[in-house]
Amino acid sequence: MYELKTKENEHSVIAFIEAVDHPKKREDAYQLLDIFTETTGYQAKMWGASIIGFGSYHYKYASGHEGDAPLVGFSPRKARISLYMATGDPNREKLLPELGKHKAGKGCIYINKLADINPAVLKKMIIQSVTFLQEAYPSSKK
Repeated sequence: MYELKTKENEHSVIAFIEAVDHPKKREDAYQLLDIFTETTGYQAKMWGASIIGFGSYHYKYASGHEGDAPLVGFSPRKARISLYMATGDPNREKLLPELGKHKAGKGCIYINKLADINPAVLKKMIIQSVTFLQEAYPSSKK
């Protein structure tokens, strides 16, 4: 049976951020930590080895696959910073053009640095993503 690798754990978010090599990326990670914490009201938790997540929800697909995932999150990766938002939310697509310089994948938005994007739009996207997932999965928990 498939075992989900990205699970919430008790590893230190601060220790993870402190281990980020690039000083500017580390600074951006701390700023994102503040933005996500203030916007969601959730405490940051590590998910797997490299994702900082906020809140959680339980999903179940038609295939029977199910698991838990953060409502939103980010990861200061070597190449780019990954922002994790809800997939399948049509309102996300409406906000993306206002975000600033980014690349968008199915479940991630990639940015080079925080200065490239509009923090007010990021906050709107975070709120929209959390709302969308809580409506789609009503048993979402803190």
